[in-house]
Amino acid sequence: MSTPDIDAVREYLLRLQESICNELELIDGKASFEIDDWKRETGGGGRTRVLTNGAVFEQGGVNFSEVSGDDLPASATASRPELAGRSFRAMGVSLVIHPHNPYVPTSHANVRFFIAEKDGEDPIWWFGGGYDLTPYYGNEEDVIHWHTTAKAACDPFGEDVYPRFKKWCDEYFYLKHRDECRGVGGLFFDDLNEWDFDRCFAFMQSVGDSYIKAYAPIVQKRKGTKFGERERDFQLYRRGRYVEFNLVYDRGTLFGLQSGGRTESILMSLPPLVKWRYHWIPEAGSAEARLYTDFLPTRDWI
Repeated sequence: MSTPDIDAVREYLLRLQESICNELELIDGKASFEIDDWKRETGGGGRTRVLTNGAVFEQGGVNFSEVSGDDLPASATASRPELAGRSFRAMGVSLVIHPHNPYVPTSHANVRFFIAEKDGEDPIWWFGGGYDLTPYYGNEEDVIHWHTTAKAACDPFGEDVYPRFKKWCDEYFYLKHRDECRGVGGLFFDDLNEWDFDRCFAFMQSVGDSYIKAYAPIVQKRKGTKFGERERDFQLYRRGRYVEFNLVYDRGTLFGLQSGGRTESILMSLPPLVKWRYHWIPEAGSAEARLYTDFLPTRDWI
């Protein structure tokens, strides 16, 4: 098995952050990402990049972080006791883009690498990541494009890879207390070390590089669609589901907070405006109801 090249992973992640920010700025045409470099007292740091009040994007965050330490939080070692007593490094790029226009979906992506080391023993490492799409008003053409791009990123690594990680995404981004998916899925993988390091790293890069190919054409097609107060109100209501998932279930959020990560960067994924309503049900047959009946239920899109 090839030796993990931590520096190569770090360099790739920083390039990925830069390229995604550049592409999103071009799409927006108005706002730019502000850069916030930060250090973590107990080891590591990162570069948070945030865009606000753009012409297309209400808020977007693209975060690179690298944290390290001598001990993992108890929540991590409880499920992985072999990690106890090991120093660790975790690095990744995580992003969430919240558009102004309700006809443009919210998107999330994350690619990450983890390694735990101990003198005299082989390192324990893995990759994780993926991306998922959260529309407010569903469009089959957009969802098919999203999943077709995801499949193309997986295909060089085996015909079973896309179906397996698509299924994992559907199961992961699921709000048990609502009995509904957060969106229309995409890819999700974690603890990936079933191949040697070079192949696992290549797969992470394929996923990371394909995100903007999946998302940018959708934004370009939908950003000019006219909308009114009704659509905006529904968008803010559905954003509540995003908040619920990230604060209750998301592994990255929980790990970041429990490991002493930077709170501002961890919670940058939350939307700037959101609404909750008591026991609200969309009108049968409406465009809002179609999201629940035609798009949120798990299905094969390609």
